[in-house]
Amino acid sequence: MESGSIKTPLVNNDQEEARTSSSITSGLLLSTSVAVTGSFVYGCAMSYSSPAQSKIMEELGLSVADYSFFTSVMTLGGMITAALSGKIAAIIGRRQTMWISDVFCIFGWLAVAFAHDKMLLNIGRGFLGFGVGLISYVVPVYIAEITPKAFRGGFSFSNQLLQSFGISLMFFTGNFFHWRTLALLSAIPCGIQMICLFFIPESPRWLAMYGRERELEITLKRLRGENGDILEEAAEIRETVETSRRESRSGLRDLFNIKNAHPLIVPQSIIVMFAVDRCGRRPLLMSSSIGLCICSFFIGLSYYLQKHGDFQEFCSPMLIVGLVGYVLSFGIGLGGLPWVIMSEVFPVNVKITAGSLVTVSNWFFSWIIIFSFNFMMQWSAFGTYFIFAGVSLMSFVFVWTLVPETKGRTLEDIQQSLGQLS
Repeated sequence: MESGSIKTPLVNNDQEEARTSSSITSGLLLSTSVAVTGSFVYGCAMSYSSPAQSKIMEELGLSVADYSFFTSVMTLGGMITAALSGKIAAIIGRRQTMWISDVFCIFGWLAVAFAHDKMLLNIGRGFLGFGVGLISYVVPVYIAEITPKAFRGGFSFSNQLLQSFGISLMFFTGNFFHWRTLALLSAIPCGIQMICLFFIPESPRWLAMYGRERELEITLKRLRGENGDILEEAAEIRETVETSRRESRSGLRDLFNIKNAHPLIVPQSIIVMFAVDRCGRRPLLMSSSIGLCICSFFIGLSYYLQKHGDFQEFCSPMLIVGLVGYVLSFGIGLGGLPWVIMSEVFPVNVKITAGSLVTVSNWFFSWIIIFSFNFMMQWSAFGTYFIFAGVSLMSFVFVWTLVPETKGRTLEDIQQSLGQLS
């Protein structure tokens, strides 16, 4: 009788722990949905300039150089706020940072919609950059900090899913709406997110950083459900935050400490949302890199054959296969997983500086590609894509040799193991 009375509670406790530690609650779904609305805005802003190009240039009398600057100025704005994004998110919170990004984006979209000269057009595009520069950092960090480890990869990848959806929708609707109307419509999701942010909780780890213990427990209850046992998770979060606070204050010197060297080297689609926590990050990243390499080579080869007049019947099919494959390959890995890993590998005491550095570097190299692409294509269309293929191959080698697997592990466990590797 004693043996039976002991075993039954143990089994129930194990079942209860498994249930509460891996449950998807309405609070978690709502919070993630509101956050990735910003990712949708990001995708719309990224792709807006392509379908709107011909009409904007025609109506405002812009040259190719003028429009190239308009296209790339968003990345310059993104670099500015990306450099400050970690500090801003740490000081005022993840939720308030998303709210500020919405203010920037709404102003940017309205400026573009009502622009009658290139100055206001560029100002609006620049403010969009300010907004999405904050979004690109705070959304993946917020999602990683509110999600249970069993589902963190899939939930984090919803960031990329909504970006891709925004890009696709903008290309599609751009064929049916005037560019001013398109800009006004793009401001609507920003307003929706601004309102909905009042109904989701702040990141529990941010609350722990500022000693707001009561709010921490209330937030975890909202995210894990009323029946969820949040005591262990709350204690783990407090311990991690306290350890980081004792070690050092966030800064560049802490970021380049030898124990953070390994995670520092690393960071920088619906199917993937469900696969990322089963297949793991590394296999998807390597598959994505190889796919981009092959597809870039196909695109470059189609341009090469077209230029030299060989096998003309294969050029168009090869180009289509390359373009479609490139988009699919980008979506399954490199499009979103680097942001997932960035949100996972850095300890709290350097996450601010590290996240900002990663985001700035992303925007900086994006600006280089956007600004130089037309010049590279004029130099050699096939040479441009052969270069991209080589870079993608280097990405495969990089992931294979240096990127850690983080699926199914808590943020605290990941940081501890990376510290031991260093």
